[in-house]
Amino acid sequence: MSQSYAPPGKLWLLPQSQQEGLDLDHRQVIAVVEQAYRALREGGSNNPVKTIIDDPEHRSLSYSMVARDAGSGTVCFKAVYEFDPRRTRDSYRFQSFVFLVDDTTGAPIALMDVVRLGPLRSSATTALFARAACPDARSALVVGTGVQARAALPMLLAALPKLERLRVFGTFPDGLRAVRDSVDGREVEIVKDLREAAGEADIVIGAAGLSATREVRRAWMKPGSVAVLLGYGVHPDVCHQADYRIATDTAQMHATCDDLRSPDGSLPAVDAQLPDILLGRAPARRHQDDVVFAYNSGMAVTDAALGRYVADLARAAGRGEQVDFW
Repeated sequence: MSQSYAPPGKLWLLPQSQQEGLDLDHRQVIAVVEQAYRALREGGSNNPVKTIIDDPEHRSLSYSMVARDAGSGTVCFKAVYEFDPRRTRDSYRFQSFVFLVDDTTGAPIALMDVVRLGPLRSSATTALFARAACPDARSALVVGTGVQARAALPMLLAALPKLERLRVFGTFPDGLRAVRDSVDGREVEIVKDLREAAGEADIVIGAAGLSATREVRRAWMKPGSVAVLLGYGVHPDVCHQADYRIATDTAQMHATCDDLRSPDGSLPAVDAQLPDILLGRAPARRHQDDVVFAYNSGMAVTDAALGRYVADLARAAGRGEQVDFW
């Protein structure tokens, strides 16, 4: 897979504008992300826990991650900065990038904007959770209307094409329309009664932002369903009262899920982690009627694998810009 992305002394920049319109196949995205998780157990990949700075007054949220994806031979350095993360100052700003390096040659690959990459890998992870925990699902509900919510349904359908009923709950009309329009040729219902919709859903996806005011409760969920949390919109009591709990990574969950902790700071035990589920080493649920809680915490190993996939597509399409850097 080794190849030259830029001459010595130059760095290949791949801003978001140069990633638009690439021929991304959702099924292939899921396959790339799945292989990245599998390689954490059997392929020599590595994904240390992220480093986080959360301002006590919620002015900003910053975190960084590093990972190595052995499958693609890629090392990824990721940095994220959010200003006004709770949207209380009406001045929200978000900046993020990944720096990719070819670990087989030591050569830089690219510096990439990841505004789109993040939702892609998160929605692919959500789809993997849903497919494992609820493979016969017929209905799905997305809570939220932001970037993560808009990526959720197309990826979910790629993993579970037999889904029949797609629904969304949110408070922003433009966002609701965007989620509704995210799936070509399929109807997405906009719901007003969150409790009723949650009680009818096989899959609940909590993809709302920090400003979310409504959350799905454990008592609303039907037997056999799964709630996947990657943002907000699923109440902590789903985590604490679920019959079975799964996560991308237990250590990562403990580092990032302060909003789920009990008043005494405790968290219930995680029953299984996604890499082990994908490899058949652990079940995604114990019983058919279990209500499953899945915690989707972003892992940089998937940014490395998916970033390399997107970079290769962009390179083949002649995208990006080379600049003098070193």
